[in-house]
Amino acid sequence: MAYQKLQVGVGLKVIPSPTINIPNVSGPTESGTDTTGTTNKLTDSTASFTNNLVGYIVYNTTQKKVATVTAVDSPTVLSLSADTMANGDVYTLYADENAGCVLYVGNTGTADVFDVRVLTSSDSDITFTSLQPGSFIPVQVKRVFSALPVGAGGQADILALW
Repeated sequence: MAYQKLQVGVGLKVIPSPTINIPNVSGPTESGTDTTGTTNKLTDSTASFTNNLVGYIVYNTTQKKVATVTAVDSPTVLSLSADTMANGDVYTLYADENAGCVLYVGNTGTADVFDVRVLTSSDSDITFTSLQPGSFIPVQVKRVFSALPVGAGGQADILALW
């Protein structure tokens, strides 16, 4: 019996968001550490931010939060769409949203199954129910709204794969 093989080139741990798509990891990125923890700001005293960063997706990899850049206040300060940064948090700025990726659903806890709500590349809002840890979602996905355990315990670890 033939089966499809997924040839992964890159991947990213997904941070679910009701409004922000999964970033395109193959596009331009910048990384650093927040140095002040100001509300709705990203401050990096070693950065040289430029005006073309408005609209970039900001992944706080320390707290697993996501926001977008709404303004460049100075070469070291960005305004964000949400309060996602604290002093010492590590971030990555991504230039683009992705056009579609497949998802792998892992598990950190005791949950047996997960309900994962996504936005597909054709802008369909779909909930995949009762996904077992170790499952792939074999459709092109732009956003993960939520990944909730069914029943007790755990959290889904979702990887976007291209």
